[in-house]
Amino acid sequence: MSSCFCLEWILMVLFTGSSVSGSIVRGIVGQNLTLPCSYSVDYYGTTSMCWGQGACPISKCSMQILWTDGKKVKWNPPQRYQLKGDILKGNVSLTIMNVAEADKGTYCCRVEIPGLFNDEITE
Repeated sequence: MSSCFCLEWILMVLFTGSSVSGSIVRGIVGQNLTLPCSYSVDYYGTTSMCWGQGACPISKCSMQILWTDGKKVKWNPPQRYQLKGDILKGNVSLTIMNVAEADKGTYCCRVEIPGLFNDEITE
């Protein structure tokens, strides 16, 4: 009986932790495309976040595109990927410049909220 209780508790922790949202965004090859992602700076304060290609892993971002410290972009390889929103106000939407067919797929926005399994995730 006690092992069953532990299993239920573990599942409850895993499924009530981070909030996950997502939407389908369509673009036209050759144009710019913005993938929406934001969080409440009033509630959480400024915090680090990352964008990656592929589904969101348990922590951080896989195939990382960029990373911020909550105030400015700290790592951003190609200029095609930009945060054009106001980072200090929680707008961390990713703009892909000159979209190509190869850009198709899932993207992960992970806002790192302090605490275990608290991150806000948008795919």
